[in-house]
Amino acid sequence: QVQLVESGGGTVQAGGSLRLSCAASGRTVSSFRMGWFRQAPGKDRDFVAVIRPSGDYTFYKDLVKGRFTISRDNAKNTVYLQMNSLKPEDTAVYYCAAKIRPTSDYFYANYDYWGQGTQVTVSS
Repeated sequence: QVQLVESGGGTVQAGGSLRLSCAASGRTVSSFRMGWFRQAPGKDRDFVAVIRPSGDYTFYKDLVKGRFTISRDNAKNTVYLQMNSLKPEDTAVYYCAAKIRPTSDYFYANYDYWGQGTQVTVSS
């Protein structure tokens, strides 16, 4: 069993930055694909970014490309999401997720483990 705990959310003005962390426990996630998703009020949970086990492959939602960076430290069993140039439309609860199967990285139902989420609010 894997437990995921996100941290680093908060309120920031447009143009600001936040760094989210996702700490895993229970077992090592070094062989897992790790993803970040977000969910705004009244909307579906939406893919943001994914990183594969070695960290050499990452992929981003078009709307965050060039602004967000996903990374991982397998020695610390932790995944990060650096968010720069934040916009009000980035406001959402951000979730960390983990999966081991080589299924589509972009569909939330393919992930096996989820954190509780961390709120990110960007004010204009």
